[in-house]
Amino acid sequence: MPDTPPVTLQDVHDAAARIKGVAHRTPVLRSRTLDELVGAEVFLKCENLQRIGAFKFRGAYNAASRLSPAQLAKGIAAYSSGNHAQAVALAARELGTTAVIVMPEDTPRAKLEATAGYGAEIVTYDRYTGDRVAIGEALAAERGLALIPPYEHPHVIAGQGTAALELIEEVGELDALVVPVGGGGLIAGSATAAKGLLPGIRVVGVEPEAGDDTRRSLAAGHRVSIPVPRTIADGQAADIPGELTFSLNQRLVDDISLVTDAQIGDAMRFAFERLKTVLEPSGASGLAALLAHRVAPLPRRIGVVLSGGNVGAERFAEIVAG
Repeated sequence: MPDTPPVTLQDVHDAAARIKGVAHRTPVLRSRTLDELVGAEVFLKCENLQRIGAFKFRGAYNAASRLSPAQLAKGIAAYSSGNHAQAVALAARELGTTAVIVMPEDTPRAKLEATAGYGAEIVTYDRYTGDRVAIGEALAAERGLALIPPYEHPHVIAGQGTAALELIEEVGELDALVVPVGGGGLIAGSATAAKGLLPGIRVVGVEPEAGDDTRRSLAAGHRVSIPVPRTIADGQAADIPGELTFSLNQRLVDDISLVTDAQIGDAMRFAFERLKTVLEPSGASGLAALLAHRVAPLPRRIGVVLSGGNVGAERFAEIVAG
């Protein structure tokens, strides 16, 4: 591995300055009930209350805002299962340009409608047979658009890391940081920030059991591809880690915990009933790992990124009903 990582703590600080006043500085939620159930002090970073309802706006805006005027005039392209799509669409609107987003045809309706609502053009594909990267790259090349991928981009990763930066600035020293893992951008950025500020912190990623490509890849020492996961956590349905994100996560991530769809549903229910907050499945996976006692050894002070809350009312009711 190279001596200098592709994303540094300074990059995260630079991203924080760039998104200040545009992205929300999201609240940190505490619960005595949760602390008692887990057996530790838990600090929940509420990215479900970020603009577009997920952490993705941080990275999308950081990347989009660095495009040249000529690039912005032509527009932006992206591919996404939902939250990055909304993030790029809103970032494009904020910057006075247009966005074209490649999205799976089975994307939850709430995410499709929100992306269109921000003014983006949507191109759909079959996630089980199509290659979204190839589709997105071809579309960008054909139309002359700047492509902002959901995680394979240093400015995107640095932007995502600002969530952990804010959390640590607000609550002080943590023994561990628990972060959902899909393509790996959120945990790569978060780990960069956390270990840059607190070298002794333990960084734990959480994946759905059906989608453990990062766990397998870290164990193997190289990127491992799996069949496209079938899980309620649509934002974590990655089949292989990103090359850039994996290079960072190999350096920085200490462990990966796995949770079942049922445990994710339980965490969504707990968040709604006891914390009075709505989480989408991917956004609840870190909380699920704690509630299911999947983080061991148990640290004393734990930060958890609640990564998103974009779930429609019908789908939410269906999941929490069990």
